Amino acid sequence: MADVEIVVVGAGAVGLAIAANLAQVGHEVLVLEQEAWVGQHASSRNSEVIHAGLYYPPGSLKAQACRRGRDLLYAWCAEHQVPHRAVGKLLVAVTDGELPALRRLQSNAAANGVHLDYLDADGLHALEPAVRGVAALHSPLTGIVDSHALLQSFEAQLQQGGGAVQLNTRVKRVTRTGQQFQLHGQSVGEAFALSCQWLINSAGLYAQQLAQCIDGLPSSSIPPIHWCQGRYFSYQGRSPFSHLIYPMPEANTAGLGVHATLDLAGQLRFGPDVRYVEQLDYQVDEQLREDFARAIQRYWPDCQPQRLSPAYAGVRAKLSAPGEPVADFQLQDGRELGVPGLINLYGIESPGLTASLALAERVGELVQGAALSQGKY
Repeated sequence: MADVEIVVVGAGAVGLAIAANLAQVGHEVLVLEQEAWVGQHASSRNSEVIHAGLYYPPGSLKAQACRRGRDLLYAWCAEHQVPHRAVGKLLVAVTDGELPALRRLQSNAAANGVHLDYLDADGLHALEPAVRGVAALHSPLTGIVDSHALLQSFEAQLQQGGGAVQLNTRVKRVTRTGQQFQLHGQSVGEAFALSCQWLINSAGLYAQQLAQCIDGLPSSSIPPIHWCQGRYFSYQGRSPFSHLIYPMPEANTAGLGVHATLDLAGQLRFGPDVRYVEQLDYQVDEQLREDFARAIQRYWPDCQPQRLSPAYAGVRAKLSAPGEPVADFQLQDGRELGVPGLINLYGIESPGLTASLALAERVGELVQGAALSQGKY
């Protein structure tokens, strides 16, 4: 492999969006991915929801990137013919005891610039007769997207800008010589060495592992990672819903509850649950069916457990341990850590897919800003 200006490690949605953005403004970009295809982990194993941005603390990077990313994503999908649809979402309070929390979420969303319509029981049942609840919030900006087509569109834009993705390539060590990073690892079973001016760590589940291989990066700057599995069940038969249906978020704040989502073909599925794991596990145990059915029947009493079938699972890269409040995204500028040219992205879980283009925009601003200060552009 020859020397290159910018190396992005990780070909998930965020890594590909960053690479495409940089390539389109004239940078030389190479994406390195250790797996056999792009988006193999979290980017292709999620609810495929375009989030409106109502849950996250106002002013947080998650809140800002979700709102900005949502708008960019809808525009991108329209321009690049990526299948998507703004189906809307209902966040349901099943009991009176959940009403204060529902109102707090409405206020939080408003602080993030997201308007939600408050529906009483009659308004809820007018929109979704099959749903049981005493009130709901309606989010018209929530949508669904074909995540695989989205990944392909990012890769196509990267290639159009002269960039490329190298699969089956793992970086094992990073050293620094002057202003250059020296990457060492294996590509398709062969040893390689590669130098670059910019190294962007968007390795998702493996971002911390890569960071630990970078000489000169303070270990204290690397946050702990916690892998969190979420499992999904599909539902046989026609969906009774025209919106996405979400219960109130779980009390431990680790997840948004087992919600009902639709894919673009109209297939109804439920998930994810929350289970912290020590290793990658994409199995969905059939014995979870009854647990899922009980969770679903709180807001959809007519759910028939025998129609639930194991679908798929994903694993999220969380920065918060079990029982801790959800942590914000981290986007680290290496200049602040004594490693100029390095950018680390940590804890890019939900709403990472929605936020991908906004995070790409922020990384692009860091790179362009540094280049301008050096008189390169």
